[in-house]
Amino acid sequence: MIVLLHAYRLGFSAWQTAVMFTLYEVAGVVTNLLAGLMGAKWGIKTTLLTGLTLQLAGIGMLFGWRSEWSTPEYQGTAIIFVTVAQMLCGVAKDLTKLGGKTVTKLVTPDEQQVGGPTAAHLEVQSRLFKIVSFITGFKNSMKGVGYFIGAAALTYSYYFALGILLALIVAAMPWAAVGLSNQLGRARKENITLRTLLLQRHNVNVLSAARFFLFGCRDMWFEVPLPFFLRDARYGFGWERVVVGAVLAAFIIGYGQVQSWTPQAVLQPLRQSPANKYVALLWNAALVLCPAYLAAVLLGSNIYSGRDMPAMIGTFIPGLAAFCVVFAVNSSVHSYLIVRYAEGDKVAMNVGFYYMANAMGRLTGTLASGALYTFTGATLVQGFGHCFLASTAFAAVSTLITTLIRDDKGGLACGACLQLVAPPRDTAEAASVAKIARPDSGISKGPVHSRSKAAATVAFGLKLLAEPASI
Repeated sequence: MIVLLHAYRLGFSAWQTAVMFTLYEVAGVVTNLLAGLMGAKWGIKTTLLTGLTLQLAGIGMLFGWRSEWSTPEYQGTAIIFVTVAQMLCGVAKDLTKLGGKTVTKLVTPDEQQVGGPTAAHLEVQSRLFKIVSFITGFKNSMKGVGYFIGAAALTYSYYFALGILLALIVAAMPWAAVGLSNQLGRARKENITLRTLLLQRHNVNVLSAARFFLFGCRDMWFEVPLPFFLRDARYGFGWERVVVGAVLAAFIIGYGQVQSWTPQAVLQPLRQSPANKYVALLWNAALVLCPAYLAAVLLGSNIYSGRDMPAMIGTFIPGLAAFCVVFAVNSSVHSYLIVRYAEGDKVAMNVGFYYMANAMGRLTGTLASGALYTFTGATLVQGFGHCFLASTAFAAVSTLITTLIRDDKGGLACGACLQLVAPPRDTAEAASVAKIARPDSGISKGPVHSRSKAAATVAFGLKLLAEPASI
């Protein structure tokens, strides 16, 4: 957020700013792939500490910014400098994220350990869904706080803002160093190769492809065009940096809270918890409507050309909120499914591969959004509308890919009275038994696992406060 709003103030275009984040996202692609390999070989503690150290280096590098780089003749140097710094931050982000995403699977028994698709297994999967959703939502809520901290601190001083980020990272490191087990996340077999990493299960491959388009759909307009449009006084809203930071923070915090409560507040009342293929398909299809609506508002109405500010706010902000809610449910479902489909002690590899696809989607969306916003249409309103058209297409492709997942367990219901897809007989019987007998979750409560999960969560959260503020 600091870099993005600072770039806007210095006169960089959306395309130039998107290019600054190229290595950040490319680093995410490579890092997620290799982080899975690192986690499987050396454990989650190694990847987390390495990520925190690189984050210190990336943020520290930003202190080297020179005021003359904002002039046209030095803009190329500025773009290269910031791009390299963001690359380090991108590597750091994905190394640390791996730990938070994999620890839940590592402390939860799989289907074989509880005797197949029984009531106990359904209960375990339901608990796992809630844990994964909580951690994913907690992550994004902390990122939202980071957006606000970055924007607010920047109003005081660029270097003051960077100093806050360094302090947060330093505070996170002891938790990771002392609280995590060295063995957490390590595969039992040491002969893990890159080829092994690339050979994934069918459902992991399909879910990864769907994830590529799902997050490409969001970053086709969110990462760069949205804050630029909110700041633009001629075609957009013309809001100050603190207001823009607050809006983005509210989006991310709300997104995180919806993720956290998706199993209990959204899917459980609809009889869609724990989630499966059909639940992912339903919510992915619903997501298509959100960017389609925003594209129609921007391209098909005269509200923005007439600068009717109340109408602009009244049509755009509700659409943004709707996307936030539906996308959060999708993200929560996806985050649970990848952990569910992951293979035992190879969970770090599976999750790393999956988030590599996530990073590729972010990279594609960020670059495409910068180009669409800057170079298409007669005005920035039209360019922004084209971003949402592309977002709609990506959401539709993600929906189509989701149909290829092989997972019919549980069927699909929409409340107590409407069964859209009947579940297989063994799953239905297990579910009915689960309503009567609620066994213990089966989640390991041993001292190593409990300590590791708590330490990973605290270190992960402190680091996440710094991450979005720096970008």
